[in-house]
Amino acid sequence: MAEKHVLERIEEAASYIASRSSIRPEIGLILGSGLGVLADSLEEAVTVNYSDIPHFPVSTVEGHAGELLLGKIGGRPVLLMKGRFHMYEGYQGETVTFPIRVMKKLGITGLLVTNAAGGVNTSYDPGDLMLISDHLNMTGTNPLIGPNHKELGVRFPDMSEGYSKRLRTIAKEIAAAQGLKLQEGVYAGLLGPSYETPAEIRMLRVLGADAVGMSTVSEVVIARHSGIEVLGISCISNMAAGILDQPLSHEEVMETTDRVKQQFLKFVIQLIPQM
Repeated sequence: MAEKHVLERIEEAASYIASRSSIRPEIGLILGSGLGVLADSLEEAVTVNYSDIPHFPVSTVEGHAGELLLGKIGGRPVLLMKGRFHMYEGYQGETVTFPIRVMKKLGITGLLVTNAAGGVNTSYDPGDLMLISDHLNMTGTNPLIGPNHKELGVRFPDMSEGYSKRLRTIAKEIAAAQGLKLQEGVYAGLLGPSYETPAEIRMLRVLGADAVGMSTVSEVVIARHSGIEVLGISCISNMAAGILDQPLSHEEVMETTDRVKQQFLKFVIQLIPQM
């Protein structure tokens, strides 16, 4: 049997998710390593396992639960992904970003993406939150490669405002009111899964990167192709290779995100109703 057309796959996944709850989400949330704690704040929450959703991939990374939740935060209906997909898991760009297509089909107009990232900017400290102002796609690929389906977006989408200025202004106002130190900078997305070398980090700094990670970029490209407004936040979980004389580990990433999660939670819970 021929593989189903991408539009059919999106329709089937969206229909299944919609059948599980009467909530019609307006905001999508994708939570990175160790940041799934936000799910505990959902009101009227319904949990759907990725493995139950037609055509959905499965998350294989520690710290990524592999669940989708429908509920409300501050009265705002949201769809929350606990765990995302990465190309280093062996998935193609279209598969990694499939959930964004499904969000659009469900009527979502705004997306909050979060990630744990390495600090490239030497003025940053582990535990800082960084508002993403722009990104560098260093993955060597693009999730829009292949035929363009005009029902989903234009062939050549504009990326001059990948990360919404409007939402960044709101985020900065909330952070100031909370007395939260909020950095703002450029996120470099690499393929992974090996951490970067000290030489690669020096290169990224020259290119203008402030933080580095292995996710987010493809999701944002597809969100903008879909006409979804995006806000991105990185939790600086460690300093990138070569800045401190020590090796990098996923354990350190999880420890740092655990330490800042209450701060992160308070910030995001106030942010979502205003998106």
